[in-house]
Amino acid sequence: MGKFIIKQAKSGPMFNLKARNGEIIGTSEIYSSVDACKNGIASVQKNAPIAGLEDQTKENFDKVPNPKFELYKDKAGEFRFRLKAGNGEVILTGESYVSKDGCKNGIASIRKNAVDSVIVEEL
Repeated sequence: MGKFIIKQAKSGPMFNLKARNGEIIGTSEIYSSVDACKNGIASVQKNAPIAGLEDQTKENFDKVPNPKFELYKDKAGEFRFRLKAGNGEVILTGESYVSKDGCKNGIASIRKNAVDSVIVEEL
């Protein structure tokens, strides 16, 4: 089972989603309160399993409605993803991956771990 780890950043609470092996597979924005952070976790749990995949690395890619995972290349040429909620707001971002398959595996891990991960506060 994965874990949502709520921790205090410099300007407010945020969370990381860790896979069963302890590796961070997704990171949130900074929130104004712990309650808002927990709402962000609930949004990831709700949206990740049903989110479509929009592969922005393809030329003339097909737009996918929200909620969705956007797979894209960053300025360094590495693959990344972000999860957008139904309202289009980014609720989780992934780290960079050298390969597209690695990035897709990260998305699959988010889908798998988000639903039943426990929430741990490390404030």
